[in-house]
Amino acid sequence: MDRRAKIKDIALRAGVSPATVSRALSDSGLVAEPTLSRIREAAQSLDYRPNVRARNLRTQKSMAVLLVVRDVSNPFYLEIFKGVEATAREAGYSVLMGNTENHPDRELEYFDMLRDGHADGMILMNGKLPSGHTRDAEQLARLPIVVALEIIEGCPLPHVQIDNVASACGAVKHLQSLGHRCIAHICGPVPEVMSVLRREGYRKAMAEAGLAVPEGYEPIGDYTIPSGATLCRQLFSRPDKPTALFVANDEMAFGAINELRKLGLDVPGDVSVVGFDDLFLSECFYPPLTTVSQPRVDIGKQAMKQLLKVMNGDDSVEALVEMPTTLKIRGSTGPAKTSDN
Repeated sequence: MDRRAKIKDIALRAGVSPATVSRALSDSGLVAEPTLSRIREAAQSLDYRPNVRARNLRTQKSMAVLLVVRDVSNPFYLEIFKGVEATAREAGYSVLMGNTENHPDRELEYFDMLRDGHADGMILMNGKLPSGHTRDAEQLARLPIVVALEIIEGCPLPHVQIDNVASACGAVKHLQSLGHRCIAHICGPVPEVMSVLRREGYRKAMAEAGLAVPEGYEPIGDYTIPSGATLCRQLFSRPDKPTALFVANDEMAFGAINELRKLGLDVPGDVSVVGFDDLFLSECFYPPLTTVSQPRVDIGKQAMKQLLKVMNGDDSVEALVEMPTTLKIRGSTGPAKTSDN
């Protein structure tokens, strides 16, 4: 016998009609206090769990959203997922994570899941639309999608992002304030927009300080630890070695610092390093990494809030929500040697 509490059981305990209970539990906004609290307390005391299958049949919704990332193994996405899930759960949605690994077929597959109703909305974090996507801008704008952190130029979808130029510029100015003049930048995968913008911030800070950027001082990586190590080795095989590195993400910064150790160089005694992202490992890495911190949980929450507005047809959805960053100054940066000033 099914002992699961039903709407009518809650109605009986709360002393209201089943219709009122239904409106209250669907967050319709039509049930006022103190009735709303009384219904919720009754539901909790009866350990009420909604029949998701029946609800989905009634609403023609999957009650699931997709969070699509380029590499699920990257720890950067974990706190964003936490923020997305916390907000989604409050609204009755579950979150599915899609892992594209930059594979065109997978990218298209997740869009097909959305189109076919297997998910009600998508938070897109891989920085691009799938190859072979034939919908024009007007059709694309009607899809329930929010782009988070990554930037898709010319795309009409709502974006939740940071100011990459200003954040990168501030990181380089921190190095300059310590007396560093020979500052190299290990870039992300240019020509992706986010990588280009961080490079632009680096160039802006160097130009404003009247400092030249030698050819080869902007090697292009792929956001992985091995690429950070490889590019660091290239930079320090030059006769004009840098005294500081601004690295486009923390993982490449980890690789660079490990490589500097292999070369017998001290961080920050010989070389200062600044990363970008503030992964949870950055504070306990040795030395603790100075890095641009993004409020990842809040970014996830904000992206999901915007997606809920899009899915509900809310006109208040914002085309661009810009989240703040902070520079976390830790042990990987220090004054340039006197001879380098």
